[in-house]
Order: sequence, then structure tokens, then C-alpha cells
Amino acid sequence: MRRNIHHGVSDGATYQDTNGIPHAVEGEMTPVVRVIGRLITGMLLAAVLAGLWRGMNSHQGFIADVVNGLKASEVGFAIALILLGSIVEGFGYGLSLGTRWPYTRNIAVLMVRGDPEAAHRLVATLVGLVALALVILSPSITTISGLSLIVVTALFGMGTLYVLAGRAPAFVHGTHGLLAYGVFLVYLTGLVYPGLDFWSYLRAVGALHALLLAVFLGGMTTGQRGFGTPIDPFVKPQKASQWTIAAHVSAALLLVATLGWMMPAYPVAFYLAVTQVAVGFLLFHAVNLKPRDPGVMVVFHQSMVLLMSLAIVLQWR
Repeated sequence: MRRNIHHGVSDGATYQDTNGIPHAVEGEMTPVVRVIGRLITGMLLAAVLAGLWRGMNSHQGFIADVVNGLKASEVGFAIALILLGSIVEGFGYGLSLGTRWPYTRNIAVLMVRGDPEAAHRLVATLVGLVALALVILSPSITTISGLSLIVVTALFGMGTLYVLAGRAPAFVHGTHGLLAYGVFLVYLTGLVYPGLDFWSYLRAVGALHALLLAVFLGGMTTGQRGFGTPIDPFVKPQKASQWTIAAHVSAALLLVATLGWMMPAYPVAFYLAVTQVAVGFLLFHAVNLKPRDPGVMVVFHQSMVLLMSLAIVLQWR
């Protein structure tokens, strides 16, 4: 029987269908969520300003200037989108809109009220619209690849809702995270290295292979434990979520080893990766302490991955 049907931001209410499957579980609007939300709003505005500045200073003709400006903004929007996803996970908003996708009737109102999941979906729409504009203005391998990845990422984003509701495999969640970073990297490399074929670049950069493996298994870890379920401390893995996190930790150590072996090519990324191992253990503790909303450590953990990605791309020669 259904109960507590709400679509706003409240105190964590939920409703269920006749089979007892949760459709909506609203997160708690805390001061930390509000502060992080405002920071990301500032990041979106900064991305717009960066795009305007880039466009006005390109001096390559009107269309080329617009394209350069949109690429700069798209990188910022992609970063904000990933961070919004980490807020959704970290503060228990993964099912705040239930399994309805992509929009609800009052999604814009929910975003204004502070629902991170509503903001996540609308920013994803913004990323898609900018990607479409780039394909129209400047069709290339980079822009077409970016738009294609966004479409597939969105479809897997729908699938993550069913993962959290226990109706889809964890693989879907891991793939969604991997694709989201693919979108970010396509536009970042297109901005930093104009004219470079992204797929050739990706094949050549082994450091990104190790990083993306860790990203995929991190998403798998979230999907495997589901919504609001602890992993539990362990020495020897006993259940699927523990085996998945063991694989994720192994991938993180592989990333450290890969970056260490490549030293001094990526010094910033290496030290970030070493630090990230410690952050990961803190996040593991937070997930077991508060499985539904482990908090700001999720956002910090994701921020470190973004910084590693930036460091690898910007220091590549």
C-alpha cells in the first residue's frame, strides 16, 4: 500500500508499491547540503563566465569563437554534473524522485528548493543541449563522440535508479560512472588539445586506463550495496558488496602503482592517488556508519578523482 507520497524536500519520507519496493526516498536537507549546493551553483556560473571569456578572446571568427566558448563551459558543466551526482549519493537523494525519469512535473521547483537529484537531472539536460549545439556548429569526432556518450550516459542514469531500487545489476551503476567521466574527458581533451582524436589519445594514456577502472569499480561498489545498505567491516570478503569493494581497492592500488611507475610524468596525480587511498578508507567507515547518507566524504572522494583526471590530462606530453 502506498504511503507518504511527497515530491518536495522533507524529512526522508518514502512510499512503496504493493510489492513493498521503495519508489521515493527523500534525503535530508542539511546545512552541509545547502553549502555544497551553493558552491556548485557558483561553479556553474563560473563555467558560463569561463565560456564567455574564452569565446571573446579566441578571435578566430564568430562561429569558432562560439564553439571555443561552449567547449570551455561544457567542461565546467560536466564537472558540476559529476559533483552533483556525488551529493545525490552522499546525502541520500538517490531515490528522491523515485524511479521516474527523466523529469517530474515540478522538477524545476524541486531544484530551486534544493533537491540535488532534481538539479542533477536538469544540469544533465544543460550538458546535453550544449553538446548538441557543438555538434551543429562544429561536427567532428570530438563533438559527435561527446554527444553520443551523453545520450548513453543518460540511459544508464535511468538504469541507476533501478539499481538503487534493487531491480537492476550493479554493472549498470558502474557503467554510468565510467561514461560520465568519459563525457568529461572528451570535452576536457578537446579543449586542451584542439584537433586531437580523443579515442587515439585515450588508447595512448595508460594512466587514464587505471583511473577509469577504479571509477568503474567505485560505481559498482555503490550499486552492489544498493540504497541504504552497509558493506560491513570484513577481513575476508563474504558477500558480493565486499568482493566488489575489494576489487575497487585493488584497482586503487593499481592506479597508485601505475602512476608511481610513470613518475615523474604525473607527480600531482600520483600524490593525489596516494591520498585517495586513505580517503577511501574513511569513506568505507562513513558508509558503514551511515549507509543511507554517508555524507561529505563521498563528495570529497569524487573531487579527488576529478583532480586526478585534470592532473593527468594537463600534464600529458
